[in-house]
Amino acid sequence: MHDLRKSYGGHDGAPAVEVLRGITLELHAGEFVAIVGSSGSGKSTLMNLLGCLDRPSGGRYLFAGQDVAGMDADALARLRREAFGFVFQGYHLISTESAQENVEMPAIYAGVSPTDRESRARGLLTRLGLGERLGHRPHQLSGGQQQRVSIARALMNGGRIVLADEPTGALDSRSGEEVMALLDEMAAAGHTVILITHDREVARRARRVIEIRDGCIVSDSGRAPAEAPPEPAPSPLPSPSTTTDAADTPRALLSELHEALRAAWRVMWVHRFRTGLTLLGIVIGVASVIVMLAVGTGSQEAVMKQISLFGADKMYVAAIPDSARGRGGKLTLADVDTIRRLPNVRVAMPYIEGFVIARRGNVDHRTEGGGATTDFEQALKWPTARGIFFDENDEQSLAKVAVIGERVQAALFADGTDPVGQRILLDNVPFDVLGVLAAKGAGGGQASEDERVIVPFSTAAARLYGSNYPTWVAVAVHDVDKASETAAEIVEALAAQRHVRDVQVFNQTESIKARAQTQRTMTLMLGLIAAVSLLVGGIGVMNVMLMTVRERTREIGIRMATGARQRDILRQFLVEAVLVTVTGGVAGVVIGLLVGAALIVWNVPVIFSLTAIVGAFCCAVLTGLVFGFMPARKAAALDPVAALSSE
Repeated sequence: MHDLRKSYGGHDGAPAVEVLRGITLELHAGEFVAIVGSSGSGKSTLMNLLGCLDRPSGGRYLFAGQDVAGMDADALARLRREAFGFVFQGYHLISTESAQENVEMPAIYAGVSPTDRESRARGLLTRLGLGERLGHRPHQLSGGQQQRVSIARALMNGGRIVLADEPTGALDSRSGEEVMALLDEMAAAGHTVILITHDREVARRARRVIEIRDGCIVSDSGRAPAEAPPEPAPSPLPSPSTTTDAADTPRALLSELHEALRAAWRVMWVHRFRTGLTLLGIVIGVASVIVMLAVGTGSQEAVMKQISLFGADKMYVAAIPDSARGRGGKLTLADVDTIRRLPNVRVAMPYIEGFVIARRGNVDHRTEGGGATTDFEQALKWPTARGIFFDENDEQSLAKVAVIGERVQAALFADGTDPVGQRILLDNVPFDVLGVLAAKGAGGGQASEDERVIVPFSTAAARLYGSNYPTWVAVAVHDVDKASETAAEIVEALAAQRHVRDVQVFNQTESIKARAQTQRTMTLMLGLIAAVSLLVGGIGVMNVMLMTVRERTREIGIRMATGARQRDILRQFLVEAVLVTVTGGVAGVVIGLLVGAALIVWNVPVIFSLTAIVGAFCCAVLTGLVFGFMPARKAAALDPVAALSSE
């Protein structure tokens, strides 16, 4: 060190306070040095500069011949990790970690394999008399035992240079003597030991004593005479300029990620009540997205199924009532043939309708009668539930056969008799019932599609209505996407044939598309509303993580002192935020599925979407990344010294 200075304040109106005033000092490998001074003399500040926890305001600090001022944060972290070991007065152990896990921490950031670091940590703790307390947390250890854990941690990566700041200050005399004996052993083994103390009795244990007062060195006993080198000779110090780093290998990164997950889970468990409240927002958000989209999709499917009963690929052609322009108002079978020849038309079925009185025994029932061809089922997608439909022979022979709707069956066969094969009267004309149409439910207005009787078109024209003019023509198309063009072609083709534009086409397909689009919009709105709760949950995660950073500032400082880089701290807190949201996402998916299952039991139309489930879960994870980044970055940017001194 040459003319090393350190000042605090001097900005934002605060007065500048110079703590170190031109320290010039040379320390050598293998020395046991005590820096002694009263409180406020600057000795702890000097230790922070020596251990690269802080940067000087002026002067030069050369480590192994290289100016520390030129190193970035990661290079300083590597130096702390591989060259220094810290023994603090307040122990600075992480409360949620066991003794062994605290000792292993520097090796995690150095990229040491789990097996090697576990073995070394066990060996160090056993050597220091803590072999039976490996799994104990700091609050389960005495002060002397905690300080021994701190010493073991300092030696984990080799501890070539041990910086001990008032290592006996918080201990009783017996524990203090044990700690000093350990420091004597380390010095004898070839470690460079720099002891910071205000106790001159403790300082006398060192081979060189430097006194500091008011930021200046006032005395230095000088280097001790050279002694025989200890055995075995320690490995050389790492060069700060080396670019390769064992902690950057893929294996080391995976190991560190595993440790970050383990530590994050333990923190979540220790603060499980707060974690549960944080998870609640994510759980509600994910479950809401899944349930609302499932209900929306189910409702949409139910509407589409109801509509499809009336034919999603259908359109109806009807004549405009007679007008002063002459001929018009009635469709003909020739018009049906013209429609049938158009390229996109799959089926064109004439239909003649009018009300009839259906009678069986002494029961009269007014219903809608209809004459149709054998294309009825194909054109209207309306099969028979029981029995059969009439065929071409029935059509050609004007057979008196009928297929009845469910409402007609209920009215005429209330006694439970099977209608198939029975005879009924339609306007006093006897008809044999061949089958019963499948139920369709409500139609337009207050009418029911099941309130009808179907007979062959030829029979209806000759025996019921006395006319063979179709009331309307049902048209089924091949390509639904071309339905609008086909409707226009029908109008043009009939206008050319009838010499008057007197027909209109009711395009069922376009109506269905419009309703489907409306339903999709509603489903999207439900999803967006649910996504808002997910956003609120993410804000909750950010608030809790910011509070966590504030609560664990000292832990961050400990991790930095043991060699964690800024990206290591960033990764640690990002992992915690993501773990919270992943846990909440999994719980939200499970709860969403359970709620959906309950709705299904209650006959609510629900269709789960794998895309919605995966999307909601991924959004939860993304929420953790986005809202956890700012607190994690804040944690990574903390100054090691300020973090260690926080309450």
